[in-house]
Amino acid sequence: MDEEKNVIELKGIVKDYGDFRLDKVSFSVPQGCVCGFIGQNGAGKTTTIQIMLDSIKRDEGEVFLFGESIDGKSEILKQDIGVVFDEMGFHDFLTGKDINIIMKNIYRDWDEELFFDYMKRFSLPIKKKCGSFSRGMRMKLQIATALSHHANLLIMDEPTSGLDPIVRSEMLQIFREYVVEEDHTILLSSHITSDLEKIADMVVFINGGKILLSGYKDEILQSHGIVKCKKDEVKTIDSEYIVYREISSFGAEVLVTDRSKIHKKCPDLLVEAPSLEDIMIYYVKKNGRL
Repeated sequence: MDEEKNVIELKGIVKDYGDFRLDKVSFSVPQGCVCGFIGQNGAGKTTTIQIMLDSIKRDEGEVFLFGESIDGKSEILKQDIGVVFDEMGFHDFLTGKDINIIMKNIYRDWDEELFFDYMKRFSLPIKKKCGSFSRGMRMKLQIATALSHHANLLIMDEPTSGLDPIVRSEMLQIFREYVVEEDHTILLSSHITSDLEKIADMVVFINGGKILLSGYKDEILQSHGIVKCKKDEVKTIDSEYIVYREISSFGAEVLVTDRSKIHKKCPDLLVEAPSLEDIMIYYVKKNGRL
């Protein structure tokens, strides 16, 4: 990863609100990568993104975008960033035509033709006030706007939350197309792990303001395993590989970090491949913040 160009790099980010604290958050996202930023609601995803965009000030740490510190340069760097939030940032009385005029005066590389192409592709009326749009239409409008100034980085905070499966699938297809073009990069914050399993190259798990796990998605899924066994069989599993164990009157489930070694050392135990959701839940339980 050292040889790769990092589009996003966070080093030791701290933000203390008293009742909530981002605690030494560090991770990086290479160019051309889709990074799933995973965590339950209130885990610190939105705060981290706001610090990344210099919308709120950090107490400690450094943020680099495209290899440059955001300090004193955030407004310039944001010209190359498309942003999609959970809530639409446009006034309800604005139409697609109005938004086009506004964005022309904000982004130096605003592409009017591309914007209206996206509006047509998404079946969004350009003369209708966006306040009357459904949630799915509002998200499509945000995405059309974010993609229409030739941004090299797309940062999205829960863009598929609350959407029906058909619209979510359509959104994911658009994101795939975006990444394929010119090594674009995406940071996709979500608690819907099934979406991220389909599209993410790497994942970063955050909970209670701390990064619990980060790395390439396939490596994380291949290395971790869920052991299902009897209660008295748990002691046969080497503790250094155990993330969390859940014991009930019916038996035990144990999340382990190296399922191939567990297979070799305990060949009689059933070790299953976990989903990202399984991994997230067990790490959160370990951290005591479910």
